[in-house]
Amino acid sequence: AYDAVRGRFYLIRGKALILATGGAGRIYGFTTYSLTVTGDGLAMAYRAGLPLEDMEFVQFHPTGLVPSGILVSEAARGEGGYLINKDGERFMAKYAPERMELAPRDIISRSMMTEIEEGRGFTHPSGMEYLLLDLRHLGADRINERLPFIRELAINFAGVDPIEEPIPIRPVAHYTMGGVETDIDGRTRIENIWAAGEVACVSIHGANRLGTNSTAECLAYGKIAGAGAAKWLANEKALAEMDLRKAEEEEKRILALLEQKGEERPAAIRRDLRRAMDEYARVFRTREGLEKGLKAVREAKERYQRIQLDDKGRIYNTDLIQALELGFMLDVAEVIVAGALAREESRGAHARRDFPNRDDEQWLKHTLAFYTPEGPRFEYKPVRITAWKPVERKY
Repeated sequence: AYDAVRGRFYLIRGKALILATGGAGRIYGFTTYSLTVTGDGLAMAYRAGLPLEDMEFVQFHPTGLVPSGILVSEAARGEGGYLINKDGERFMAKYAPERMELAPRDIISRSMMTEIEEGRGFTHPSGMEYLLLDLRHLGADRINERLPFIRELAINFAGVDPIEEPIPIRPVAHYTMGGVETDIDGRTRIENIWAAGEVACVSIHGANRLGTNSTAECLAYGKIAGAGAAKWLANEKALAEMDLRKAEEEEKRILALLEQKGEERPAAIRRDLRRAMDEYARVFRTREGLEKGLKAVREAKERYQRIQLDDKGRIYNTDLIQALELGFMLDVAEVIVAGALAREESRGAHARRDFPNRDDEQWLKHTLAFYTPEGPRFEYKPVRITAWKPVERKY
C-alpha cells in the first residue's frame, strides 16, 4: 500500500482477502464512471494468476449526458421521456415498437447508434454526435417533483433546462459484466481470496446486466463473501509463510518509475487508450475495428515502458498514482478487446456487426483470460444452465 500523505509504502498481510474494487470503466473516454474506477483490483488479480471472466461484455447505458458522460438515469424514460432524432421522430418505434423507450439498454443503445451513424443525430461543438431526451411534455411540476436531480444535472453540466428544451445524450460505457472468476459463493481459485460486486464475475449478469441488479449483487455478495471469509478464518490460526522478497521487488518496481527517464507521458498514453476504446470497443464491433483497437492498446502498452514522471517525490505523488493506474487500465483493456475479437457472435451487450447472430452451438461458454507477459491466454468453460434455457430475444 502507498500512504500518499506520508510518502511511505506498507506491506499488509492477512489470512483472507476480499476484493471489492469495482469495475474498469475509465478505460473509456465517454463513461459514467468516476475518475477512480481504473480496474486496479481486476488487473492485480489478473497479474497474480486469477483468470478474468467474460470481460468482453461491457454495458453501454443509452443516456449519457453530452459531453460529460454523466448518467441520466432510467428514471427519465420511466417517467415517460421520449428519445428523438434530429428529424423530431421517436425513433424507437422502428426498433422496439411495443417497448419504445422502455426496451432493454442494449437494444436502445444499438438503436441510438444506428440513428447516429445513419445521419439522424446532432453534432456537439466538441465533435461528439448525439440524440435528444425530451421531457418537456411531462411539464414543470412533474419534472420538479419526480426528476429534480436530472434537471439539476442537465442545467449544470449541459447548460439546458429540460423543462424548456431536450437533453443531449448518447450511449455511454456504464458497467463491466465480467470480472475475477468466482464460484456461487464469491470464492476465487485461490483458497483464501473472495471477490464481490463489479470486480467479480459470479456470473449473475450473464452478458447483459439488468438495471439495479448491480446494487442487489453488491448487497448479496458483500454478505456472502464476508460470511465465507469469516467462516474460513475461524479455522485458520496463523498467517501463511510469505517470501518477503516479492514485496521488496514490488516496492522497487514502483520506485523505479520515479527515476525512469523516457519520452512518453502517462497522460498522453491514457488519452490515446481511451480514444481507441471509444472508437473500436464500443456498442457495435467488427473484426477490423477490434484488430485496430488491439493494435492500439498494445502500442500503448509498449509506450508505457518508456514513461517519465515529472514529480519525483514521494509525498502525495498523483503523477505516480496515475501512472500505476494506467498500467492497470492497459492490462484490462487488452483483455476486453482481445476477448471481444475472439468471440465471433453477438450476445447481450457484445454486438459484432460481422457476426450479428447469437451462436449457442459455438459460443454458449464463458471466456477465461489468464495473464502471460505476451498478452492474455484464453480458455473457455461451459455455461451452467439450470431452470431457464436460452431462447431468442424478440422485440
